[in-house]
Amino acid sequence: MGARPGSGRGQLFLHSLLFLLLAGPPAPRPAGGQLRYAVPEELEHGAFVANLGEDLGLDVSTLSARRFRIVSRAGARQHLEVNLENGILFVNERIDREEVCEAGGTCLLHLQLLVESPLELYRIEVEVLDINDHAPTFPWQEYVLEVAESAVLGARFPLESAQDPDMGTNSVHTYRLSPNGFFSLEVQTRSDASKFAELVLERTLDREQQRMHRVLLTALDGGVPERSGTAHILITVLDANDNVPAFDQPSYGVSLPENAPAGTLVIQLNATDLDEGPNGEIEYSFSGHAPPRVRELFHIEPRSGQVLLKGPLDYERTSLHELYVQAKDRGPSAVAVHCRVLVHLLDVNDNAPEVTLTSVSTPVLEDAPPGTVIAVISVLDRDSGDNGRVSCEVGPDVPFELRSSFRNYYTLVTTQALDREVVPEYNISITARDMGSPSLLTRSTLTVPVSDVNDNAPRFLQPSYSVYVMENNAPGASICSVSALDPDCQQNAYLSYSIADGHIHGMPVGTYVSINSDSGHMYALRSLDYEQIRSFQIQVQAQDAGFPPLSANVTVHIFVLDQNDNAPVIISPMPRNGSMATELVPRSAGPGYLVSTVSAVDADAGLNSRLSYQLLQATDFTLFSVAPDTGELRTLRSFLEQDATRQRLVVQVRDGGQPALSATVSLLLSVVETMPQTLSDFSEFSLPPEASSSSPLTFYLLVSLGSISFTFLVAILILTAIRCRGEHRSCRGDGCSRPRCHCCPGSRPSPDSLKTSNLTAQPPAGTTAATCLDVPGGGPPGYCYKVCLGPESAQSDFMFLKPCSPARNNEKDLRKQSWLDQHLHVSKQIKQPNMDRLPPSTQRPALKRYEIC
Repeated sequence: MGARPGSGRGQLFLHSLLFLLLAGPPAPRPAGGQLRYAVPEELEHGAFVANLGEDLGLDVSTLSARRFRIVSRAGARQHLEVNLENGILFVNERIDREEVCEAGGTCLLHLQLLVESPLELYRIEVEVLDINDHAPTFPWQEYVLEVAESAVLGARFPLESAQDPDMGTNSVHTYRLSPNGFFSLEVQTRSDASKFAELVLERTLDREQQRMHRVLLTALDGGVPERSGTAHILITVLDANDNVPAFDQPSYGVSLPENAPAGTLVIQLNATDLDEGPNGEIEYSFSGHAPPRVRELFHIEPRSGQVLLKGPLDYERTSLHELYVQAKDRGPSAVAVHCRVLVHLLDVNDNAPEVTLTSVSTPVLEDAPPGTVIAVISVLDRDSGDNGRVSCEVGPDVPFELRSSFRNYYTLVTTQALDREVVPEYNISITARDMGSPSLLTRSTLTVPVSDVNDNAPRFLQPSYSVYVMENNAPGASICSVSALDPDCQQNAYLSYSIADGHIHGMPVGTYVSINSDSGHMYALRSLDYEQIRSFQIQVQAQDAGFPPLSANVTVHIFVLDQNDNAPVIISPMPRNGSMATELVPRSAGPGYLVSTVSAVDADAGLNSRLSYQLLQATDFTLFSVAPDTGELRTLRSFLEQDATRQRLVVQVRDGGQPALSATVSLLLSVVETMPQTLSDFSEFSLPPEASSSSPLTFYLLVSLGSISFTFLVAILILTAIRCRGEHRSCRGDGCSRPRCHCCPGSRPSPDSLKTSNLTAQPPAGTTAATCLDVPGGGPPGYCYKVCLGPESAQSDFMFLKPCSPARNNEKDLRKQSWLDQHLHVSKQIKQPNMDRLPPSTQRPALKRYEIC
């Protein structure tokens, strides 16, 4: 078996090219509203088939943008393809007609063309034309034929037929027999137009003369060029078995459902032989040219002639099977007779619909209008009739529906507005159901994500925030965190926090707090002081990164909590000369006598400013006591002769904070026989600058000096002016330097500072007015004094004078001046007292009379 010399792939291409040149380019032929083209098989890749752009009236320049393509079933081979640049349909891979169309007949390729924007669907058919690319073949290279020597002249012996996969004139056309002296060849035609050959005995055989005859059988097809195949026939002459089996009929037909199980009886064949014994025993088998596919699906019982089903059938692959069966007796010189069995398959609903997503446009914007196309879906059922008719639907409770555009093609569209924040993703169940019985269905799930649009403003977790911060916090410490949520996603949900512009006590809010723009953590930029600011509020804004951006505001109330960070400050009595306060007590004082009142203030609030007094040290604890709430120092008993004339007391003032802070004051009580009417020595009385209190001595001084008139004070001022003027002349004449004389012109107060009242001298803030005067009986000449006047001095007729020691004084005076300067520096840092914890009203007049500079 073989082809003629020179037949190869190159000749095959030349034959195809010759076919195209003779036939001309394939012209479109309408077929039921479709375009049909014809193309020969075995063309090389890139061979022209048709100009679809021209035939369909499409703009070639828009084919690529509109995604013009061939829609094929998943897994199917793509024999043809479209060039998007020119719209030409060309051969993508070699087409073997015998492989594509196994059943024979007209071989059509059904193509579905899809173009988008707008969506259009075209259907074309391409007929694959047969070319003579196969030579006839015999089942065997050598065929043995046994012929009885008793065969009569004219006896016919059917031979195995050659098979040619080609169709029409390209299939087996005739047979030839090599010259010999005993046999001739006759070609017969079956009912299906196929050819087969029969040997005809032309001369009586004589086994004794020639036991074997060898001839060459050649099968030729009708193609151009002609192809052929050969087989050697070895004819063995046997003794006479002069009857051959005979079938009841030459051809049988049977119908079988495609889902018939293995082992099903297809047909019972029956052949008879008039001979007896082994010559009459018949055996059945497939003929030599039965296709391998038939041998896989069917089986013949050799002795009974039953044809049984061996493998699974598939109507969609082949609806008809042709079985060639031969019967031969077991005698010598047995001659095989043949019959044909046609097995027609009946379609059953054994194929579920196939759902294919042809085009999917995801994700979909949540503001997409109803009717937006999401996907194009194709449905295919390989069954026929009602079994192949399909309906398609989507699951309930989804804002989508299917619209049928073409047969077995659907578009999935939206039916209402979408909201990503409610449903961010839809899993759409698509059900395809055929009309068979029982009905088969296929469910496919399409996931449609919804793309976000910035349609939601940020929302804070709370309508407002209240934050409590302990005073004296560390700068940069976190005080709270605000948080907002945005139901959108990605950049539409990315939030940045900021603080709105504003002022707190005249300062920009940005100097008090800051905020992390990413996390919302807020930080204090300065240490807060409860005594200066107790609460404030700010506006925090959260803004997303969408376009356009959306924002929301929230108010943050910040409350400063008090901390016991201020110790009590004793304002009365004040120490004299930096050592201790002194008081005079008459020896005649009885029990309960008010010696003095210790007054203190605390800048804190609440329990931190609640003060208690106690006597910490005393020369004699049985003589004095301190009221724990008012600080009044009273005698417990009358003085005795043996009591010391000087009593030293230490009073402690403690606040109610945790831990408690305290302050102490030392008092030196002098027991006198009688209370003095006037001050004997001004040089021994001194008040430290900038203290905002008075001592109990004030009360006694006011009583003793109540009769001093306004004229006395004017006289003192006149004396002071005269003294300073004299000192000025003295300093100028003696070369007095400022360090040695504090009454030099540079220290003279401005005349404008005496305009407030008849006594008041108001120096600039933070300074002490100084003047020089001679005091009769007190201190050496040229002694310098500071005039310390407070805001309340306008209401008093008395002015305290404090000696200001010159640089030539002894070392003790220098230590006093240093202590005063330190006390002045410390007292400047004392916070304003808490007005809720002022001393009792009985003590306030004394506080009102005297102000420390």
